[in-house]
Amino acid sequence: MSESLLSARGLKKTYVMGKRTLEVLRGVDLEIARGDFVALRGASGTGKSTLLHLIGGLDTPNAGEICFDGQKVSKFSESELTHFRNRRVGFVFQAYHLLPELTALENVVLPARIARITPGRAAKRAAELLARVGLMDRLDHKPSELSGGEQQRVAIARALINEPELLLADEPTGNLDSQTGGEIIELLKTLRPEKQMTLVIATHDTKVAASAPRVIELVDGRIAS
Repeated sequence: MSESLLSARGLKKTYVMGKRTLEVLRGVDLEIARGDFVALRGASGTGKSTLLHLIGGLDTPNAGEICFDGQKVSKFSESELTHFRNRRVGFVFQAYHLLPELTALENVVLPARIARITPGRAAKRAAELLARVGLMDRLDHKPSELSGGEQQRVAIARALINEPELLLADEPTGNLDSQTGGEIIELLKTLRPEKQMTLVIATHDTKVAASAPRVIELVDGRIAS
């Protein structure tokens, strides 16, 4: 049996919007083994993104507990949570979230500089990662000078700069055409064993979900299968 990297028990998340209360997650239990490749599949609004945000420490549940590598995330101090998000988890988003004023290299370097990695070492690692994702000739290009697929490759390199144990990808092909999206998924599949990381992708696309050996279906804030 593979070693557990992450477990969640009884996760609930509710948002209050004016006089309306929106239940997004309604008691989610989840176990992810170290080295797993898991797809969270579900229609828009089923809680996929919310679950990823909770797992990655970007948000906190109203109820339930998340354990990462045997440690309760809710017990982390603010500095420990910042370290967790910066060093142990990588994030890839549908909208890329690249800083427009920075070059591809500078965008990738940023999390490493936050982690206090020396400028020379960070730049070397960033250049190697950009070469690995096929962008060696785009180091000095800003996001506006890159295609959608290229921007997503920069975002993947940025997510990997601090060598995270867990990579969370939220609809990583959502803004891409089918061919480019397929190339991004193949890249992530190749990088997972190469970088010895655990990969969780949230998607509504059945083809993307089918690329994962394990699929978890979310329906109305609950795991259906």
